Amino acid sequence: MSAHPLLALARTLGNPVIEGESAVFVWQGRTPPRMLDDASDWDVPRPFERLAPGLWTARLTLPLNAYVEYVFHDPQTGAPLPDPFNPKRVTNGMDSWNHYFYMPKGKPTPLADREPGAARGTLTRHAVTTGGLVTGKTRTVHLYRPPVHGPAPLLVVYDGPDYLTRARLAVIADNLIARRRVRPFAMALVQNGRQARMVEYACSDATLGFVTEGVLPLAREHLDLLPPEGGAYGVMGASMGGLMALYTAVRLPQVFGKALSQSGAFRISEQEFVLTDLVRCLPKRDIEIWMDAGRFESLLACNRAMHALLEEKGYRVFFREFSGGHNYTAWRDDVARGLETLFK
Repeated sequence: MSAHPLLALARTLGNPVIEGESAVFVWQGRTPPRMLDDASDWDVPRPFERLAPGLWTARLTLPLNAYVEYVFHDPQTGAPLPDPFNPKRVTNGMDSWNHYFYMPKGKPTPLADREPGAARGTLTRHAVTTGGLVTGKTRTVHLYRPPVHGPAPLLVVYDGPDYLTRARLAVIADNLIARRRVRPFAMALVQNGRQARMVEYACSDATLGFVTEGVLPLAREHLDLLPPEGGAYGVMGASMGGLMALYTAVRLPQVFGKALSQSGAFRISEQEFVLTDLVRCLPKRDIEIWMDAGRFESLLACNRAMHALLEEKGYRVFFREFSGGHNYTAWRDDVARGLETLFK
C-alpha cells in the first residue's frame, strides 16, 4: 500500500511540508508528540489531528519570511523526541536542541558565512578582575580588533560569548567592514554572570561600574580606540542584555551614544524596570537607538511600548519587527541592520 501523500512529502522534502503560508508537521506513530514552538511563544502545546491510522498532522499559518524553532516531546515522559523528517537542529542555549526551518521567503543571513577574501579581525580572550562589582573574581572578555589601521569606535556587547558562537558576530562584523557597509568598529564582548545574569542585567549600576572600571580600561589598553567623548561608543545586547544595553546608554550617554537592543526585556511579568521611568522622567539623552523584536515573542508588546515612549520623548530610535521568536538565530539574521544604522 502506498504512503499517504503528506507522509511521502515529509519523507522527501522534510518537516514541515510547506503549502503557501501553511507549515504542516507530519508525525508517524501510535500517538502524536507534544509540540512547542516559536509561533506559540513556547507556551501552548500545538494540537495534532489524526489524518490516518498512525499518521498525525499539525498546521501552522506563518508569514512567508518566518524563521521558526520547535521541539517534540514524549507526552507521557516529557523527554525530547527527534523529528525523523527534519535533521536541522540548533542549540537552544539550555543544554538541548531545537529543530528549525525557514518559510520560503526566509533565509539565513549570508553575512554569517565568512566571505572569501574578507580580511579577518583579531579576537583575543582576557580575564578582567571584577572588583566585587559583579559575581566572581574575574570575568571573561573577548576583544575584537577590526582588520584596519587607525582608531575605531568601541562596541560593548553583553552576553558576548553567545553573540560570538551562536550569532557569529565577529564574522558578520568582518563581512560588513569588508563590504564597507559600516565604519570599522572594535568590540568588547563581555561574558554574563551565568546564574546571576538576570540580576546583573536588570538595570544594575554595579554592572555599569564593572564596564567603566574593568572593561573600558582593558579595551583601551589592547585596542586602538577613538576617545569616547561625545558618545562615540556603542553598546548592545539581547533580551535582558538588550534592556541593559539601553540602560547603559541612558545612564552614560557621554560615552555610549549608540544602543542596539534585540528583543529587549523591558517588562517581566507586567513589572517594568527603572529604565522606563528614566526615559519618561529624565531629559532626552543625545543617543541613537536601534531596536528589534520578534512577532512571535511575548516581549513584542513591551518593545512596542518602549519604542513609542522613546519616540514621544524625541529620541532618534529605529524599531523593526521580524518574523521570528526569541533566539540567537533570529537575532543573528537581523543584527547587521542595526550595526549598519548605528555605524554608518
